[in-house]
Amino acid sequence: MNVNVAHELKSVAQEHIARELAAAQSLDEYYARLAPAYMAAGWNRREPSLYPTPRTTFLPAHWSWSTARTALDAAARLVDTQDAERRNLTLYNPLPGNAYGTAPTIIAAYQMIKGFEAARSHRHTPNALRFILESGPGTYTIVDGRKLPMEEGDVLLTPNWCWHGHVNEGAHNAYWIDVLDVPLTHLLGPVFFEPLDEGFIESAAEVAADSPFRFPFATWGAKTMRQPETRPGLREVTIGPPFLDSLRIKWRHLAAGTAVDEPQTTASCIYAVHSGAGTVSCDGHDFEWTRGDVFVIPAWRSARWQAGSESYLLRVSDESLLEKLNWLRTAES
Repeated sequence: MNVNVAHELKSVAQEHIARELAAAQSLDEYYARLAPAYMAAGWNRREPSLYPTPRTTFLPAHWSWSTARTALDAAARLVDTQDAERRNLTLYNPLPGNAYGTAPTIIAAYQMIKGFEAARSHRHTPNALRFILESGPGTYTIVDGRKLPMEEGDVLLTPNWCWHGHVNEGAHNAYWIDVLDVPLTHLLGPVFFEPLDEGFIESAAEVAADSPFRFPFATWGAKTMRQPETRPGLREVTIGPPFLDSLRIKWRHLAAGTAVDEPQTTASCIYAVHSGAGTVSCDGHDFEWTRGDVFVIPAWRSARWQAGSESYLLRVSDESLLEKLNWLRTAES
Protein backbone atom coordinates (compact mmCIF):
# COMPACT_ATOMS: atom_id res chain seq x y z
CA MET A 1 0.00 0.00 0.00
CA ASN A 2 1.19 3.52 -0.88
CA VAL A 3 2.61 5.29 2.18
CA ASN A 4 0.49 8.39 1.60
CA VAL A 5 -2.69 6.31 1.27
CA ALA A 6 -1.91 4.45 4.48
CA HIS A 7 -1.34 7.74 6.29
CA GLU A 8 -4.66 9.12 5.04
CA LEU A 9 -6.53 6.00 6.18
CA LYS A 10 -4.93 6.25 9.61
CA SER A 11 -5.93 9.91 9.86
CA VAL A 12 -9.53 9.07 8.95
CA ALA A 13 -9.61 6.33 11.61
CA GLN A 14 -8.25 8.68 14.26
CA GLU A 15 -10.83 11.32 13.36
CA HIS A 16 -13.58 8.72 13.68
CA ILE A 17 -12.32 7.68 17.14
CA ALA A 18 -12.21 11.32 18.22
CA ARG A 19 -15.82 11.88 17.10
CA GLU A 20 -16.95 8.74 18.92
CA LEU A 21 -15.23 9.86 22.13
CA ALA A 22 -16.75 13.31 21.87
CA ALA A 23 -20.22 11.76 21.53
CA ALA A 24 -19.89 9.36 24.47
CA GLN A 25 -22.87 9.65 26.82
CA SER A 26 -21.56 7.49 29.67
CA LEU A 27 -18.28 6.35 31.17
CA ASP A 28 -18.88 2.81 29.89
CA GLU A 29 -19.20 4.17 26.33
CA TYR A 30 -16.15 6.36 26.90
CA TYR A 31 -13.99 3.47 28.13
CA ALA A 32 -15.03 1.26 25.20
CA ARG A 33 -14.23 3.97 22.66
CA LEU A 34 -10.74 4.55 24.11
CA ALA A 35 -9.67 0.98 23.28
CA PRO A 36 -9.39 1.43 19.46
CA ALA A 37 -6.91 4.24 20.13
CA TYR A 38 -4.86 1.92 22.39
CA MET A 39 -5.59 4.14 25.36
CA ALA A 40 -6.95 3.34 28.81
CA ALA A 41 -8.21 5.52 31.63
CA GLY A 42 -5.58 5.46 34.36
CA TRP A 43 -8.23 5.97 37.02
CA ASN A 44 -10.19 2.92 35.85
CA ARG A 45 -7.54 0.20 35.95
CA ARG A 46 -8.58 -3.20 37.29
CA GLU A 47 -5.23 -3.48 39.03
CA PRO A 48 -3.33 -0.45 40.33
CA SER A 49 0.05 0.27 38.75
CA LEU A 50 1.39 1.63 42.04
CA TYR A 51 0.96 0.04 45.47
CA PRO A 52 2.18 0.76 49.02
CA THR A 53 4.70 -2.11 49.23
CA PRO A 54 6.26 -4.57 46.73
CA ARG A 55 4.04 -7.39 45.58
CA THR A 56 5.06 -10.93 46.48
CA THR A 57 4.45 -12.81 43.24
CA PHE A 58 7.39 -15.22 42.91
CA LEU A 59 7.28 -17.99 45.51
CA PRO A 60 9.85 -19.32 47.97
CA ALA A 61 11.03 -22.64 46.52
CA HIS A 62 13.60 -25.41 47.06
CA TRP A 63 15.40 -27.84 44.72
CA SER A 64 17.13 -31.01 45.91
CA TRP A 65 20.67 -31.77 44.76
CA SER A 66 20.10 -35.52 45.13
CA THR A 67 17.20 -35.34 42.68
CA ALA A 68 19.08 -33.05 40.30
CA ARG A 69 22.19 -35.24 40.28
CA THR A 70 20.12 -38.29 39.39
CA ALA A 71 18.40 -36.32 36.64
CA LEU A 72 21.72 -35.11 35.22
CA ASP A 73 23.17 -38.62 35.19
CA ALA A 74 20.09 -39.80 33.30
CA ALA A 75 20.49 -36.91 30.85
CA ALA A 76 24.13 -37.88 30.33
CA ARG A 77 22.90 -41.15 28.79
CA LEU A 78 20.43 -39.39 26.53
CA VAL A 79 21.87 -35.98 25.58
CA ASP A 80 25.27 -35.35 24.03
CA THR A 81 27.02 -31.98 24.11
CA GLN A 82 27.06 -32.14 20.30
CA ASP A 83 23.26 -31.96 20.48
CA ALA A 84 22.87 -29.33 23.20
CA GLU A 85 24.82 -26.17 24.01
CA ARG A 86 24.70 -27.13 27.68
CA ARG A 87 23.48 -30.20 29.55
CA ASN A 88 21.68 -28.22 32.22
CA LEU A 89 18.49 -28.28 34.27
CA THR A 90 16.93 -24.86 34.77
CA LEU A 91 15.21 -24.29 38.10
CA TYR A 92 11.99 -22.45 37.38
CA ASN A 93 9.87 -20.88 40.07
CA PRO A 94 6.55 -22.67 40.77
CA LEU A 95 4.66 -19.40 40.29
CA PRO A 96 1.64 -20.30 38.08
CA GLY A 97 2.33 -19.41 34.47
CA ASN A 98 6.10 -19.15 34.93
CA ALA A 99 8.33 -21.52 32.96
CA TYR A 100 11.79 -19.99 33.25
CA GLY A 101 13.00 -17.61 35.97
CA THR A 102 13.99 -18.82 39.43
CA ALA A 103 13.38 -15.25 40.60
CA PRO A 104 12.13 -12.22 38.65
CA THR A 105 15.66 -11.20 37.59
CA ILE A 106 17.75 -14.36 38.09
CA ILE A 107 17.80 -17.97 36.96
CA ALA A 108 19.71 -20.89 38.49
CA ALA A 109 20.49 -24.24 36.89
CA TYR A 110 22.31 -27.47 37.63
CA GLN A 111 24.83 -28.48 34.95
CA MET A 112 27.18 -31.40 34.34
CA ILE A 113 29.90 -32.44 31.95
CA LYS A 114 31.06 -36.03 31.62
CA GLY A 115 34.65 -37.19 31.71
CA PHE A 116 36.60 -36.57 28.47
CA GLU A 117 33.84 -34.29 27.19
CA ALA A 118 33.67 -30.63 26.09
CA ALA A 119 30.79 -28.14 26.13
CA ARG A 120 30.89 -25.72 23.21
CA SER A 121 32.26 -22.21 23.65
CA HIS A 122 29.90 -19.28 23.21
CA ARG A 123 29.29 -15.81 24.56
CA HIS A 124 26.23 -13.81 25.52
CA THR A 125 25.21 -10.53 27.11
CA PRO A 126 23.81 -12.01 30.36
CA ASN A 127 26.28 -12.27 33.24
CA ALA A 128 26.93 -15.72 34.70
CA LEU A 129 28.67 -17.48 37.57
CA ARG A 130 29.38 -21.11 38.37
CA PHE A 131 29.55 -22.78 41.78
CA ILE A 132 31.33 -26.13 41.56
CA LEU A 133 29.79 -29.06 43.44
CA GLU A 134 31.88 -31.99 42.19
CA SER A 135 34.82 -32.32 39.82
CA GLY A 136 38.02 -34.23 39.21
CA PRO A 137 41.48 -33.29 37.96
CA GLY A 138 41.54 -31.77 34.50
CA THR A 139 38.16 -30.02 34.62
CA TYR A 140 38.23 -26.43 33.40
CA THR A 141 36.07 -23.60 32.23
CA ILE A 142 37.77 -21.61 29.49
CA VAL A 143 37.11 -17.87 29.76
CA ASP A 144 38.47 -15.71 26.94
CA GLY A 145 41.15 -18.25 26.08
CA ARG A 146 42.38 -19.08 29.60
CA LYS A 147 41.72 -22.34 31.47
CA LEU A 148 40.25 -21.79 34.93
CA PRO A 149 40.31 -24.90 37.14
CA MET A 150 36.86 -26.04 38.27
CA GLU A 151 37.52 -27.40 41.75
CA GLU A 152 34.96 -28.24 44.38
CA GLY A 153 33.75 -25.08 46.14
CA ASP A 154 35.10 -22.70 43.48
CA VAL A 155 33.03 -19.74 42.34
CA LEU A 156 33.86 -18.77 38.75
CA LEU A 157 32.66 -15.63 36.99
CA THR A 158 31.76 -15.15 33.35
CA PRO A 159 31.04 -11.44 32.84
CA ASN A 160 28.83 -10.53 29.91
CA TRP A 161 30.23 -11.07 26.40
CA CYS A 162 33.19 -13.17 27.56
CA TRP A 163 33.81 -16.29 25.47
CA HIS A 164 33.43 -19.38 27.64
CA GLY A 165 33.28 -23.14 27.26
CA HIS A 166 33.91 -26.14 29.50
CA VAL A 167 36.28 -29.05 29.05
CA ASN A 168 36.82 -32.16 31.15
CA GLU A 169 40.17 -33.81 30.45
CA GLY A 170 39.75 -36.33 33.28
CA ALA A 171 37.64 -39.41 33.90
CA HIS A 172 35.34 -37.98 36.59
CA ASN A 173 32.05 -36.29 35.80
CA ALA A 174 31.80 -32.69 36.97
CA TYR A 175 28.70 -30.96 38.36
CA TRP A 176 28.00 -27.36 39.21
CA ILE A 177 25.33 -24.71 39.71
CA ASP A 178 24.94 -21.85 37.24
CA VAL A 179 23.38 -18.51 38.17
CA LEU A 180 22.64 -15.91 35.47
CA ASP A 181 20.74 -12.65 35.08
CA VAL A 182 18.93 -13.85 31.93
CA PRO A 183 15.40 -12.94 33.15
CA LEU A 184 16.60 -9.37 33.72
CA THR A 185 18.18 -9.29 30.25
CA HIS A 186 14.93 -10.62 28.76
CA LEU A 187 12.99 -7.84 30.47
CA LEU A 188 15.31 -5.03 29.37
CA GLY A 189 15.83 -6.51 25.91
CA PRO A 190 19.61 -6.53 25.16
CA VAL A 191 19.91 -10.30 24.61
CA PHE A 192 22.76 -11.24 22.24
CA PHE A 193 24.20 -14.75 21.83
CA GLU A 194 27.04 -15.97 19.61
CA PRO A 195 28.51 -19.47 19.25
CA LEU A 196 32.21 -19.89 18.56
CA ASP A 197 32.60 -20.20 14.79
CA GLU A 198 36.21 -21.27 14.62
CA GLY A 199 35.76 -24.48 16.55
CA PHE A 200 33.78 -26.37 19.12
CA ILE A 201 35.88 -25.20 22.07
CA GLU A 202 38.42 -22.43 22.49
CA SER A 203 42.00 -23.58 22.40
CA ALA A 204 43.72 -22.77 25.67
CA ALA A 205 47.04 -24.18 26.79
CA GLU A 206 47.47 -21.89 29.79
CA VAL A 207 45.98 -22.85 33.15
CA ALA A 208 45.09 -19.65 35.02
CA ALA A 209 44.59 -20.88 38.58
CA ASP A 210 45.11 -17.30 39.80
CA SER A 211 42.55 -15.77 37.41
CA PRO A 212 40.64 -12.81 38.88
CA PHE A 213 37.48 -14.63 37.74
CA ARG A 214 38.16 -17.59 40.07
CA PHE A 215 37.38 -17.56 43.80
CA PRO A 216 38.50 -20.79 45.57
CA PHE A 217 36.51 -21.79 48.63
CA ALA A 218 39.68 -22.48 50.64
CA THR A 219 40.51 -18.78 50.45
CA TRP A 220 37.04 -17.30 50.65
CA GLY A 221 35.64 -19.65 53.27
CA ALA A 222 38.48 -18.63 55.57
CA LYS A 223 37.90 -14.96 54.71
CA THR A 224 34.24 -15.33 55.66
CA MET A 225 35.19 -16.59 59.12
CA ARG A 226 37.34 -13.48 59.70
CA GLN A 227 34.35 -11.18 59.24
CA PRO A 228 32.48 -9.75 62.23
CA GLU A 229 29.04 -11.21 62.83
CA THR A 230 26.25 -9.26 61.14
CA ARG A 231 23.79 -11.04 63.43
CA PRO A 232 24.57 -13.54 66.19
CA GLY A 233 25.98 -16.67 64.55
CA LEU A 234 25.93 -15.17 61.02
CA ARG A 235 28.92 -14.00 59.00
CA GLU A 236 29.06 -12.90 55.36
CA VAL A 237 31.64 -11.73 52.86
CA THR A 238 31.07 -10.29 49.39
CA ILE A 239 33.00 -12.07 46.65
CA GLY A 240 35.10 -9.81 44.45
CA PRO A 241 36.59 -7.84 42.82
CA PRO A 242 35.88 -8.19 40.00
CA PHE A 243 32.13 -7.96 40.44
CA LEU A 244 29.25 -8.73 38.12
CA ASP A 245 27.30 -5.55 37.40
CA SER A 246 23.86 -6.98 38.14
CA LEU A 247 24.54 -9.69 40.74
CA ARG A 248 25.97 -9.57 44.25
CA ILE A 249 27.69 -12.78 45.37
CA LYS A 250 28.34 -13.59 49.02
CA TRP A 251 29.55 -16.46 51.12
CA ARG A 252 27.36 -16.90 54.19
CA HIS A 253 28.45 -18.81 57.30
CA LEU A 254 26.00 -20.00 59.94
CA ALA A 255 27.33 -21.43 63.19
CA ALA A 256 25.74 -24.67 64.38
CA GLY A 257 22.54 -24.00 66.29
CA THR A 258 22.19 -20.46 64.91
CA ALA A 259 18.68 -19.06 64.55
CA VAL A 260 18.41 -15.87 62.47
CA ASP A 261 15.37 -13.82 61.55
CA GLU A 262 15.78 -11.71 58.42
CA PRO A 263 13.36 -8.96 57.43
CA GLN A 264 11.81 -8.35 54.05
CA THR A 265 14.10 -6.89 51.41
CA THR A 266 13.53 -5.66 47.88
CA ALA A 267 16.29 -8.01 46.70
CA SER A 268 15.59 -11.51 45.42
CA CYS A 269 18.10 -14.04 46.76
CA ILE A 270 19.14 -17.47 45.49
CA TYR A 271 21.08 -19.76 47.85
CA ALA A 272 23.26 -22.77 47.04
CA VAL A 273 24.46 -24.94 49.91
CA HIS A 274 28.18 -25.70 50.06
CA SER A 275 28.05 -27.66 53.33
CA GLY A 276 25.98 -28.19 56.44
CA ALA A 277 22.26 -28.63 56.96
CA GLY A 278 19.36 -26.70 58.38
CA THR A 279 15.93 -25.30 57.72
CA VAL A 280 14.59 -22.03 56.38
CA SER A 281 11.03 -20.80 56.87
CA CYS A 282 9.69 -18.17 54.52
CA ASP A 283 6.10 -16.91 54.61
CA GLY A 284 4.63 -20.29 55.50
CA HIS A 285 7.03 -22.31 53.32
CA ASP A 286 9.43 -24.56 55.25
CA PHE A 287 12.47 -26.14 53.58
CA GLU A 288 15.10 -28.51 54.89
CA TRP A 289 18.36 -27.97 53.06
CA THR A 290 21.61 -29.87 52.80
CA ARG A 291 24.73 -29.89 50.64
CA GLY A 292 24.17 -28.99 46.99
CA ASP A 293 20.55 -27.87 47.42
CA VAL A 294 19.28 -24.63 45.91
CA PHE A 295 16.48 -22.44 47.22
CA VAL A 296 15.11 -18.99 46.48
CA ILE A 297 13.76 -16.29 48.76
CA PRO A 298 12.10 -13.79 46.42
CA ALA A 299 11.84 -10.08 47.10
CA TRP A 300 9.83 -8.81 50.06
CA ARG A 301 9.63 -12.14 51.88
CA SER A 302 10.82 -12.48 55.46
CA ALA A 303 12.81 -15.57 56.42
CA ARG A 304 13.89 -17.47 59.54
CA TRP A 305 17.07 -19.54 59.41
CA GLN A 306 17.97 -22.41 61.71
CA ALA A 307 21.32 -24.11 61.20
CA GLY A 308 21.40 -27.70 62.40
CA SER A 309 25.16 -27.85 61.78
CA GLU A 310 27.89 -25.43 60.77
CA SER A 311 26.94 -24.31 57.27
CA TYR A 312 28.32 -22.38 54.32
CA LEU A 313 25.93 -21.10 51.68
CA LEU A 314 26.51 -19.14 48.51
CA ARG A 315 24.09 -16.21 48.30
CA VAL A 316 23.41 -14.56 44.93
CA SER A 317 21.09 -11.57 44.73
CA ASP A 318 20.15 -8.63 42.52
CA GLU A 319 21.25 -6.21 45.25
CA SER A 320 23.94 -4.62 43.09
CA LEU A 321 21.43 -3.58 40.46
CA LEU A 322 18.90 -2.34 43.02
CA GLU A 323 21.58 -0.39 44.85
CA LYS A 324 22.61 1.39 41.64
CA LEU A 325 18.98 2.43 41.12
CA ASN A 326 18.46 3.41 44.78
CA TRP A 327 15.77 0.71 45.11
CA LEU A 328 17.49 -1.48 47.68
CA ARG A 329 15.78 -1.35 51.05
CA THR A 330 14.56 -3.61 53.84
CA ALA A 331 11.52 -3.50 56.08
CA GLU A 332 13.82 -2.32 58.85
CA SER A 333 14.96 0.78 56.96
